[in-house]
Amino acid sequence: MKKTIYSALLASALLFSSCEKEYLETAPTNAVTEGDVLSTTKNAMAALNGIHRLLYSQFNGSQNQGGEGSMKIMMDALGEDWVQTIGTSWWAGEHNWTAHRNATSATTYNHAWYYFYYRIIANANILITGLDAATGPAAEKQMVIGEALVYRAWCHFQLVQAFGERYEAGKTNNQLGVPLMVTSTTEGQPRATVEEVYAQINTDLDTAIGLLTGLPNRPAKSHFNAAVAKGIKARVSLTMQNWPVAARLAQEAIQQSGATLMSRTQYTSGFNNIENPEWLWGSKVQADQTNFFYSFFAYMSANYSSTVIRQNPKKINSVLYNQIPATDIRKALWDPTGASIPAPPSGVKVPYGHKKFLVADPNLSIGDVPHMRLAELYLILAEAEARQGLGTAATHLFTLVSARDPQYVRSTRTGQSLIDEILFQRRIELWGEGFRFLDLKRTNSPLDRTGKNHIAQWAWAITGGNFRVEAGAKEWQFLFPQAELNVNKAIEQNPL
Repeated sequence: MKKTIYSALLASALLFSSCEKEYLETAPTNAVTEGDVLSTTKNAMAALNGIHRLLYSQFNGSQNQGGEGSMKIMMDALGEDWVQTIGTSWWAGEHNWTAHRNATSATTYNHAWYYFYYRIIANANILITGLDAATGPAAEKQMVIGEALVYRAWCHFQLVQAFGERYEAGKTNNQLGVPLMVTSTTEGQPRATVEEVYAQINTDLDTAIGLLTGLPNRPAKSHFNAAVAKGIKARVSLTMQNWPVAARLAQEAIQQSGATLMSRTQYTSGFNNIENPEWLWGSKVQADQTNFFYSFFAYMSANYSSTVIRQNPKKINSVLYNQIPATDIRKALWDPTGASIPAPPSGVKVPYGHKKFLVADPNLSIGDVPHMRLAELYLILAEAEARQGLGTAATHLFTLVSARDPQYVRSTRTGQSLIDEILFQRRIELWGEGFRFLDLKRTNSPLDRTGKNHIAQWAWAITGGNFRVEAGAKEWQFLFPQAELNVNKAIEQNPL
């Protein structure tokens, strides 16, 4: 395979890092060879910026493959709190639980989830293993390698959650996960066990945290620092039911991030600005790099003037909405009548429609995409402490929720009742940010859309078998793309 690294926009030409098939790309005049990139830390930093850019780049010429924003939409479309409305068919396959169970689904999984994360891993591996001889400041080299390690860990984490069975603490977890790619190779690799994948994820994050600790401030919030790396490891530990580590790292990330919870006014400003004081990590979308109809905001905003927004606005699970107190600012992000939704001209206004994500200009799909907020860390901390029976859980939950609702009273609940309250707050707080499917899977909870507004007026006609999916069913595992199976004979498909 010929590998090239694009100095400004995207990294290597590796498409499937575990593929045996050779994919060739011709380097344009503004590209440099892999050797040039690895010769100096300045060039390596440019390549790292290319990886950051991949998080909101279009892939495969497909409109609904716009980087991490599209992955977030998939994860919420598979849940019960994000309701698909009548209109265009975008995300209908995900919402109906058919696309992720179709090995030849080119729109979603043949190239999207699998391709996207392994492409980032391939680029990260080049930087991790190739900078020994690079000239430049040692701190800059540490930053590049540390951030690349975070990317490799995060991508493997996203992949194993989707394709593997859930991790269960106290068990061997020898169920098959995903191929572990820790070297720059095009040789097909077999699926490592879930335990092996998580072990590598934690090793990479621990090394990254060590490298990033004490470095000068990162250039921008699109970059990782030690606090964000600890936040990602807190996510991982929560998924592994390692409550003490999840709580400790969430607490450290909160203290070291310098972030503050946003004001109630900022909460209704559109979730589109990386300068929000609560954001720890996000993608800054430059005004001159608009991603048109493949951006996160082209599908998820309430006011961008695209066909999918005009005809297919997103709304909240009515049962969840009706449980939000009237004094909570988060309730203002949806309208049960639909009348106040800032829909573009000729756009429909549906009951329970959202106005959480907004573009500044309805004619431009530009908006920064949040990947980690301080609120999530408080929720991780509270849940991990509650699952250990610690009284501080209610205190940390109060810190978050009282910032949203001044009438909120510190919870007196304990045990599972407190955990349920925390998970309820998590559903409200993180709606539309890509967590719901993964939360259902990690907590071994069923999908349950019965009794909600999935079948009311303006709701997409969900196939009957997908109103409820029992916990542990084979449908919780994505199928591996047939295109990968065709070239990598070492991969074993999930049960059909």
